[in-house]
Amino acid sequence: MNSHVVGRPLGCLKTALRRSRQQKLFQKGIATRAAPALDQALNPRQKANMIKVSKFEVYPRVPSIRSSYPDPMPLLQQAQITMLDPTGARTRLFSRDQADSAKPGDVLMVSTKTGEPFSGVLLDIRRRGAESSILLRGQMMKTSVETSFKIYSPTVTGINIVWRRPKRARRAKLTYMRKPKHDMGSVDHLVAAWKQEKFALKARTKGSKQRQAKK
Repeated sequence: MNSHVVGRPLGCLKTALRRSRQQKLFQKGIATRAAPALDQALNPRQKANMIKVSKFEVYPRVPSIRSSYPDPMPLLQQAQITMLDPTGARTRLFSRDQADSAKPGDVLMVSTKTGEPFSGVLLDIRRRGAESSILLRGQMMKTSVETSFKIYSPTVTGINIVWRRPKRARRAKLTYMRKPKHDMGSVDHLVAAWKQEKFALKARTKGSKQRQAKK
């Protein structure tokens, strides 16, 4: 009775070892199985892609369209500016290259066909070719007003520099002048002084011409 009880666990252990040995042999057989030939496994397109290319053929670069057909917009914009400003006075007045051109911080007076002249501080110059514009800040009825004018607009009859800023501004856009601390307020006194000086110069020039004619 005791011999049967002791032999049963040993039999189970032998069975387990036998099964694990069979599994190892099966896995080893799968791992060492002969792989199929490469030529048989690949299709013709894959075989062609696997062929090593010894030398690549380099084609010449396609010429850019900008070299054969340059951008026509600068020529069109220049033609529009020439048509709207034949003398070039407006272009020189707001040109970066001219030393006496208008700069942010100056006081300008713009005359139009539709209303009275508007005077104000030049806050910004927007250079966009024929669509260039300026932004002036002045006062109407003791209220601060900002108005934008097209430089080359046919309705703008004249743009004059009434007063020049003594020291050139460090910024291209003087938006800080909208604050009460930096707001210049009304510029009517500057416009009146400019008109008085202009009329005096006209009278002086007219008198000198009359004296020269009498002589």
